[in-house]
Amino acid sequence: MGKKALLVISFGTSYPETRAKTIGAIEKVLQAAYPDHDFYRAFTARMIIKKLKNRDGEVVDTPLEALERLKTAGYEEVVCQTTHVINGYEYDLTLSELRQYAHDFKTLTLGVPLLTTQEDFEAVARILAGDVPELSVDEACVFMGHGTDHHANSAYPAMDYYFKHHGYPGVFMGTVEGFPELSDILPKLEAGGYKRVHLMPFMIVAGDHAQNDMAGDDEESWKSQLMAQGYEVVCHLVGIGENKAIQEMFVEHAREAKDVKEIL
Repeated sequence: MGKKALLVISFGTSYPETRAKTIGAIEKVLQAAYPDHDFYRAFTARMIIKKLKNRDGEVVDTPLEALERLKTAGYEEVVCQTTHVINGYEYDLTLSELRQYAHDFKTLTLGVPLLTTQEDFEAVARILAGDVPELSVDEACVFMGHGTDHHANSAYPAMDYYFKHHGYPGVFMGTVEGFPELSDILPKLEAGGYKRVHLMPFMIVAGDHAQNDMAGDDEESWKSQLMAQGYEVVCHLVGIGENKAIQEMFVEHAREAKDVKEIL
């Protein structure tokens, strides 16, 4: 039988503790689901790859480098799974790089990001609602997503709607670099009469954005802005990649993956 490989593709993080609990945990769950496949890792964030090499001496491949390595090693069947949250620029880049190797393997499949189908949104809303602390009438929870100027940013306001649709009026979705921003959520917090706000990352890892832009002491952090408005703020530095049900969703996506040549 031909050689088989599992390639897990993530944005990456330079924070080792959260990486082990999130990306590392997802990698282990996927490895358990594909015990007859050799495991390989790739990151799409070039800045993180460079930082890990310079700081820690750790070499992490880009998807292109990993595929060239697999081709040279004689692998025939390759299962790729992204741990990206949305179908944005990083996923587009991943797909474009995999397409360059579409004819170099007997099979080369790619599993979609976390939020792709309507069923994905429904599932993530239910799963993460279970991670939200029990809220009293004067408490709200605000998730911080990454955000982007890519059209896939629509996933974030959609998630806000899904939370409300499933009966969580005090759960809000915001982004650092897209829409909605915290400034879009502040009037809703005031209108709701909330006094205490829980902040949680809507990112696979609780890395730089979560630790600095969300929970940092800088006056521009979400924590500081909310405190300046008079809210009591509780920060939860837990990436959604730590949630076992989220991890299992990536396994399901890998199992339902299409051949790269068939992905539009």
